[in-house]
Parts: sequence; C-alpha cells; structure tokens
Amino acid sequence: MNAVPPSANPATNLAAAPRYILGIDTSCDDTGVGVVELLNGGGVRVRANRIWSQQVHAQYGGVMPELASREHVERIDEIMGAALAEAGLSVGDIGAVAATSGPGLVGALLVGLMYGKGVAQALGVPFFAAHHLEGHIFAAASEEALQAPYLALVVSGGHTHLFDVPEEGKYVLVGATRDDAAGEAFDKIARLAGLGYPGGPAISEAATRGNPDAVPFKEPLQGQKGFEFSFSGLKTAALLAHKAGAKPEDLAASFERAAVRFLVKTTVRAANAHGRGTVVVSGGVAANRALRAAFAATDLHAVFPGAGLNTDNGAMIALAGAAALHAGRPPSALDAGAEAYAPLAKLLAQA
Repeated sequence: MNAVPPSANPATNLAAAPRYILGIDTSCDDTGVGVVELLNGGGVRVRANRIWSQQVHAQYGGVMPELASREHVERIDEIMGAALAEAGLSVGDIGAVAATSGPGLVGALLVGLMYGKGVAQALGVPFFAAHHLEGHIFAAASEEALQAPYLALVVSGGHTHLFDVPEEGKYVLVGATRDDAAGEAFDKIARLAGLGYPGGPAISEAATRGNPDAVPFKEPLQGQKGFEFSFSGLKTAALLAHKAGAKPEDLAASFERAAVRFLVKTTVRAANAHGRGTVVVSGGVAANRALRAAFAATDLHAVFPGAGLNTDNGAMIALAGAAALHAGRPPSALDAGAEAYAPLAKLLAQA
C-alpha cells in the first residue's frame, strides 16, 4: 500500500457512511475522548464520553498551559482506551475521527489534533478538524436534533459568544464579551471569596446558602443597542463587596443572580431582534442550575447539552463530526494546524 501524503486525508469510508465517530478535545485542561453512533434516519447517540479533568491547576487559580500540554500527553492513551471500552468497541470499529483544531491553547490542541490524525491515518478513515465552539453548540444535539434557524449562546471559562444560526453550518456572531468570559468571572470571584476552583460549581453550591439581595450588583451595559457582554464591572463590584466584609455565600448568590440575569436578558433581546424562538445554551456555565431555571422562565425554547456534555469533552467534537458528515462537508487535510485564535464568525457591527 502506498503511504498517504501528509496533505491528504483518506476518505475510503465516506461512501459507506461511518457508523461510529471518534471525537477528541484537548483544547484546554480537559482530556476528552468520546464516541458517537450515527443512527438510521439521521439521529445520533453518544456511546461514550470520557474526560480527565486536570487538577494540577487548582493551586494556581487558573490553567498553566505547559502543565496542561504535558498532562494531555500522559493521559490521552488511557482516556482513549476507556472511551472505547465504555462504547463496547475496538479501535477498528471507528469510521471517522474528529479532533479540535482551535481555538484553544496551542500546545494542548496539538496533542489531541496529532493523536486524532494518527488514528485516522492508521485506520484509513476520514478526519475532521473541528471548531471548538461548533462542538459546544452541537453538544446539544445529544438531546434533540438541531433545526436552524436558532440562536446559540456559548458560555464557558474561555468564551461568551452569542451566535445567530440562520441555516445549518452558517454562524453569525451577534454578541461577545468585551472582557472576561462568563466562566472566567465565576472562577475569579470564587477564588476571591475562597470558594475553590473551578469557580462555576463552587459558586453554584455556595449560592444555595446565600442571600442574593446582599450585594447590589448593577446590570452591565445598561441601555446598549447591541448584544455584547461584559463582566469586568461585576468583578470590581465583587472585589469591593469582599473588602467590605460580604459573606462568601452572599457574594456567590448575588453575583450568580446578576450574571444569570444579564446573560438571559441579553439573549432574549437578541432572540426578539432576530425572530428566533429557540436558543442552544452550551459551555461549562450552561450546567448552572440558576441559568437553566432562568431560561425556562422565558418564552424561548432553550436546548441544553445532556449530562456530562457542558464542559469541554470529546463527545461534543464527535457530534460536530457527525454534523459535518450529515452536511456533506469534505474531510480535512491531515496538515491542518492548531489555531489559538479561530473565530467561528465575525462580530456584526451594531447600530
């Protein structure tokens, strides 16, 4: 057999419609490997979703890129084996491979990207370089089929983006954060209050014991015409409240309510402006109970990822690969590189 040139991607199984898709995500501090099954009729089912969440960063209060890359290298074989075992498959059953190419930490991305390319080339199956944010959006496809048009709110430790999806595969960025991502703000305020890391679950738990009226946070970007986000003001207010002696649980409850109200209010305005009745809400912050309850109280049909699919994971990348196959997108070249900055869409100028 002739060797496959680096710029080529074997696609011998495309015509046969691969049944099982392997997904890999190493964009930040989670080593994720998942397997998705393509069902008759176009449906999908998550067969496996294994994640190694790195704890080494807790002592720093944030992700250390070099340490993240090293731990991905040390763990990816183990997580790959665990995912295949959970799915009840052997590596030879895999019909296509998808791996995150960006955005993310370049060193971390390269681990999963090169690993995925190696598996695809060894098996002679199609390879898809997946966009991390598209993976987050399609994580919701684990719960129901996504039918454009809809809005997509991606809220995580590294991203706060609001997209309009007028048709399948087309993304229009209608709003993004001007400073911190929502999840980053949760992390920083949790650290400030001594609640632990990661901040999202810590604040959510502490908020159940706190008074949401204790700290009078002001709504960010009041009166804006667009749909942007900002969390720097909430961080500053939290710092001042902490110095003034606010209890950690009260600070958590007050911040959580302010952040959730801001996210939901902005999304509802965008939905009304664009005529959308459905919003996909994904990313680590989408696991927040208060956020889910707030969206449930609106007139929007909010679709959230299934259990275990909110934070970075491989199954969401496999789901993005399934969407690419369903849409008839060609496989990626095996020389596709990692990209630290890779916009899914450009922000529209707001009037």
